[in-house]
Amino acid sequence: MDEFWLILYKGIASLIVLFLFTKLMGRKQVSQLNMFDYVIGITIGSIASEMTMAKNISFLEGTTGIAIYALAAFLISEVTMKSIAARRLIVGTPCMLIENGKILEKSLQKTKIDINDLLQEARNNGYFDISQIEFALMEANGKMSFMPKSKYAPLTPNDMKVKVSETKICTNLVIDGKVMQEHLNYIKKSEKWLRTRLEKQGYETIENLLLVTCDNKEQLSIFEKNIEKKEGKPFE
Repeated sequence: MDEFWLILYKGIASLIVLFLFTKLMGRKQVSQLNMFDYVIGITIGSIASEMTMAKNISFLEGTTGIAIYALAAFLISEVTMKSIAARRLIVGTPCMLIENGKILEKSLQKTKIDINDLLQEARNNGYFDISQIEFALMEANGKMSFMPKSKYAPLTPNDMKVKVSETKICTNLVIDGKVMQEHLNYIKKSEKWLRTRLEKQGYETIENLLLVTCDNKEQLSIFEKNIEKKEGKPFE
């Protein structure tokens, strides 16, 4: 039983340590990983696992090991931000896979992917006919980017000479039945304004609303919770 509590303690402690060091290394570690970030990530995970389960590794030793790799990742990140040469050496550079509509076999061999992998990625990006692609790049993090040929590119308002209003991010005014007062302040509106607008659209309670957003034209998008309607607190 003592062993169980020890593993539980070390497991919780390792999670806390991992969280703190991940915050230090930045969001890059949990978003788009390049080869170096990937190696660092799996190594730190392995150390955390060993620290939790192995009896011969103390909490201090495990934390020190994680700290060394986390610090290395942090320092490398700082160096690559300031040096293009270091960035190319450590992070890598994009590799052209399709150029002017032609598949580059040498690039496929260099990146260790076959034609089926390329076709799959193209389909994942909406291109079921690879002849529609003008350029394809494999980014340093292993993801692929595609540029269609001009005649297959979607039309934009600019292409059609159509004037459109400026797009802004919608503001979340209600989340999980709770009014986001800070967001209301941001768009310079009051809670009374929100309640009045909702009431006019037939919503008498806020607690039954999952999400309410407001666009730059003050139009509300309202999403109800997927629950049976019940009596709620009235607005007024």
